[in-house]
Amino acid sequence: MTLLSDVRQAAFQPAHKPDIADALLAASGLRVDGERRRGRGAGINPSGRFDVQERLEEDDGWDSLGDMPAFRTEVQVERPRSVITRNESPDVPFDRSINPYRGCEHGCIYCFARPTHSYMGLSAGLDFEAKLFAKPNAAKLLERELSKPGYKPRTIAIGTNTDPYQPIEREWRIMRQILEVLRAAKHPVSIVTKSALILRDADILAEMAEQGLARVGISVTTLERKLARSMEPRASTPTRRLEAIKKLSDSGIPVGVLVAPVIPALNDHEIERILDAAQAAGAREASYVLLRLPLEVSPLFRDWLLQNYPDRYRHVMSLIRSMRDGKDYDAEFGKRMKGAGPYAWQIGRRFEMATKRLGLGRRSLQLRDDLFVPPNGSGVQLSLL
Repeated sequence: MTLLSDVRQAAFQPAHKPDIADALLAASGLRVDGERRRGRGAGINPSGRFDVQERLEEDDGWDSLGDMPAFRTEVQVERPRSVITRNESPDVPFDRSINPYRGCEHGCIYCFARPTHSYMGLSAGLDFEAKLFAKPNAAKLLERELSKPGYKPRTIAIGTNTDPYQPIEREWRIMRQILEVLRAAKHPVSIVTKSALILRDADILAEMAEQGLARVGISVTTLERKLARSMEPRASTPTRRLEAIKKLSDSGIPVGVLVAPVIPALNDHEIERILDAAQAAGAREASYVLLRLPLEVSPLFRDWLLQNYPDRYRHVMSLIRSMRDGKDYDAEFGKRMKGAGPYAWQIGRRFEMATKRLGLGRRSLQLRDDLFVPPNGSGVQLSLL
């Protein structure tokens, strides 16, 4: 008899044979009924890695699971003491970022930020998509932090963890408040999103872009609507993302396209098509990131792959592991974004040749930080002298 804890522990190992992975995922008993998770990306909702107990839904013989409620979006208020997160990773071109929300309703099955929900005692699966946290005081905190003596402005990245323009932003409008603070302070900002909702704030972004203070990256994973619907269920459709690139570009806002993640044998054949379409829409820059499967993301992605593309499962995972030193993921700096090995090299060269042909730069635009004007210092303790 296999204990659930043994199955769970094995499922989180970085590498194992595909046939064993099939058995583990099927035996876990964690898959949630399709009607309950309609419109969601993950098919399972395993307990977080820090939980001391494992919760398993099981029918008691009276069709009890049929009465379980659907996973509906719930938003809790989070009130952090600071809003700017510092970063020292050599793999990314920024040293600070802001996350207006924790969790993301877009439900992208591959999202590398999913494991962060474990710190909240929640699952990286369906909880990550349905149990969200909003930071309504983010703009006030930002204003206070920008007012601190000695603060030195550098580009703030937004959207590098969870999407600031996910659906709940329509109601909470936290991102727009943040942009209003940055505009008033003439502080540079770089945004990445999968949502056409960013067009709502084109007025602020256009004003900032005119002063060299803003740029936007639109993430386009695929041009195939069916794949996008399954893999990124609540993100804007590929067509709307391309339209967003065009409208932002027409407004004078520098726009780049992020082909991410590149998944071998699933969407890597679209690299050139995506770049062609984005360049035609007005994109000026381009970059890519290879699929990342850290911690809980690996079993979530493998379960999704088994459910949606069972015929490709072995091939996809074999190629992923060939680029990750035989593992599902390699977190080593310098490798985690691009991978290693012949197949990763091929992807890199294809991307390089396509961007060169299309005249797409790679983060060539430098934003200005010499225009910075500190806010009025609201909430900052004044000096006695």
